[in-house]
Amino acid sequence: MCSPFGPGHRPDRLCAYPGRMPTLILVRHGRSTANTAGLLAGRTPGIALDERGAAQAAALPGRLEGLPVAEVVTSPLQRCRETVRPLLKARPELTAHVDERIGECDYGDWSGRKLAELKDEPMMEVVQAYPSAAAFPGGESLRAMQARAVEAVCEWNARVERDHGADAVYLMCSHGDIIKSLVADALGLHLDLFQRISVEPCSVTAIRYTRMRPFLVRLGDTGDFASLVPREEPADGDAPVGGGAGAP
Repeated sequence: MCSPFGPGHRPDRLCAYPGRMPTLILVRHGRSTANTAGLLAGRTPGIALDERGAAQAAALPGRLEGLPVAEVVTSPLQRCRETVRPLLKARPELTAHVDERIGECDYGDWSGRKLAELKDEPMMEVVQAYPSAAAFPGGESLRAMQARAVEAVCEWNARVERDHGADAVYLMCSHGDIIKSLVADALGLHLDLFQRISVEPCSVTAIRYTRMRPFLVRLGDTGDFASLVPREEPADGDAPVGGGAGAP
């Protein structure tokens, strides 16, 4: 159930947990054509998985084998729907519920632009260092993004618990910044710290909700260690807006 104080109260207390609740599996979509092109896709239509992203999606049913997924919820964007398609094919008893609230952040005028160009925008410094104050020109704020995503999780927790029991597991396929903001909320972190969290394409993050607190039991699990291999990083240590393309 959502907090009566509303999303402006405290970013780490947007949701109250009335009892033991389901485990949420958060899957970031597979690598997309925008990821490899270095573009901030946002809500731009027609952004599909690239060849590697399609392979990541095809491997997802095997990675989740043995996990009793009760419901699948997805962002409406193509890259997320393509990511869950192999899982739905492998488990015909499941259907995908589309929830706009876990759709990508509305980056407004930044959508479709090259990330390399956006580094020079004055707002980028705010996005990196003070994201709770960041509002994208012509789009939404990161606070509003987090609030709607947390609200969606609150409601789906209650729905899944009602329909499948408190021990149920369900899956949401969403986007990098959405998942990072949900992890921050679960850990009680201020939104200004969410850029310290990393979730690669098709990574699995799991949050178990209980009466007293959520437990982060997996974070950005890709099933391999390719992302740990040393590679060239931005000298300024900036976090990739939108989540980045993952390991090369």
